[in-house]
Amino acid sequence: MKIVRVETIPVSLPVGEFADGHSKVGAIQHPAKFYTGRSHRHLPGQAGGVVLSNVIVKIHTDDGLTGIGEAACDATEPVHNVRGMIDRHMASLLIGEDPLDFEFLIDRLSWDSPRGATRHATAGIDLALHDLVGKALGVPVYALIGGYRREKVLASIEVPKNSPKLQIEHCVEYYHQGVRGFKAKVGSNPYLDAESVIGIWDRLGPDISLRADANCGYTVKQARTFCRLIERSGAELEVLEQPTPKLDLEGMKVIRESTDISIEADESAFSLEMVYRLLQAGAVDLINTKCAKALGIKGVREWATVARAAGTGIVIGTEWGSAAIVAAKLHLGAALANADPVVEFTEIMIHELLHRDPMVLEDGYLRVPTEPGLGIGLDEEKVERLRTPDA
Repeated sequence: MKIVRVETIPVSLPVGEFADGHSKVGAIQHPAKFYTGRSHRHLPGQAGGVVLSNVIVKIHTDDGLTGIGEAACDATEPVHNVRGMIDRHMASLLIGEDPLDFEFLIDRLSWDSPRGATRHATAGIDLALHDLVGKALGVPVYALIGGYRREKVLASIEVPKNSPKLQIEHCVEYYHQGVRGFKAKVGSNPYLDAESVIGIWDRLGPDISLRADANCGYTVKQARTFCRLIERSGAELEVLEQPTPKLDLEGMKVIRESTDISIEADESAFSLEMVYRLLQAGAVDLINTKCAKALGIKGVREWATVARAAGTGIVIGTEWGSAAIVAAKLHLGAALANADPVVEFTEIMIHELLHRDPMVLEDGYLRVPTEPGLGIGLDEEKVERLRTPDA
């Protein structure tokens, strides 16, 4: 079996809105208590029409098998760059190769430095190779990476910043749609942020998973204030993600030592080396992993191995993916021994997934596919309808 063609299809995924018209990804910052000068005329999250860009990757073989992957795109790696890197560089390194050598092939492609220009492109190839190898061997991807430890995972959904009243209402809206895991975006005013988190807990009760993400937004003092308010309230906040700027490992450690709330690194964990440094510093309880950050499924496994050696868990995070990325996260959540049982799947609530068969929440859980490969089927009509024009 040899690879004969690598195909890339850019797609544009419009983001939906809550019932009140607010974007499901746009943040509304809390206003400052006192006048701080002229503000921007437009606040993020107030304008509609948010569209996310992804690149579907298909790797075709001479015996008719096709592996399906996906590369998420962002401001540092926009769709033109990701697609160009795959088409003009990576494809030529794959043509004629045996996909069963997939780990070697992924290493061959991932030559750049962390945060370099090929992270997302490499992740897209990685997912397609894992899907292809699983199909060739007749086994699900989880069988390639650790086994069927869990048959389902609890889906956690990010809820953007807003006023406490509206952030609570947005969680309630998701709850009525079957969501039982929530990650509230915080990191502005610790008092109003705490009001939001406590209000979510009071409205939805002890049966939910409740986490918060500050996205580097707090000082050490502000983060400690936020944690103190939450602990005094009795609300069961499981995790506070990335309270301080990404290079402030000492600040993260101080916060971790001052609270019983688990502290998770996301922006600080941007390479395997940084994962090692975070764990060496004793700065965090959890590491947030993403295929796009770690260069694919293979990279997430490597991050998880380093974390496991330090007695630490990983959280498989949101990365704005559709069919292949969502499926990859299900397999990772099923197979990795130190993966947190709560996996972030904001994708399933905010835009079209491109799956042929719809994904259904079962009391907040998603079931892991058991078909060979990633176990997904693309709805080709949806892919064509959402194909990015002139990309």
